[in-house]
Amino acid sequence: MDTDTTATEPRWLTAQEQAVWRAYLDVTRLFNDKLNRRLVDDADLSLAEYEIMVQLSETDGHRLRMSELADRAVNSRSRLTHTVARMEDRGLVRREACPDDGRGVLCVLTDDGFTTIQRAAPDHVAAVRETVFDVLTATEVECLGEAMQKIRAGLRGTA
Repeated sequence: MDTDTTATEPRWLTAQEQAVWRAYLDVTRLFNDKLNRRLVDDADLSLAEYEIMVQLSETDGHRLRMSELADRAVNSRSRLTHTVARMEDRGLVRREACPDDGRGVLCVLTDDGFTTIQRAAPDHVAAVRETVFDVLTATEVECLGEAMQKIRAGLRGTA
């Protein structure tokens, strides 16, 4: 009988890995809170709403299927549906039936929505720049980008 428990023992984080992990969690929370607060104060948009509008603004016709928008905006379909409903009430987006698929629903950025994101984007970009890129060297930005690409690929199963 094998009494070796190392096969079931978790691979605990090293002190360095634990410090990196905790810093990542802290930075993510602080960064998202800062961006959300600034967007709400400056443009009356949440970070989730802004991200949805960015995804729509970067597509032909400013429209996407709700399912694709959920994947791109990294939201659950349920959460996206609620957020889009609030945005629709404010005239920022509208939902339309998919012309080539009667079951599909498109989310379309309205003219008011496009104007809103154009007004919000400069301050949002400034907040991202001052918080992330202004405090890192070019080499650190490159390393951070490579690390994020690897982590994202692993999470999406494309590594």
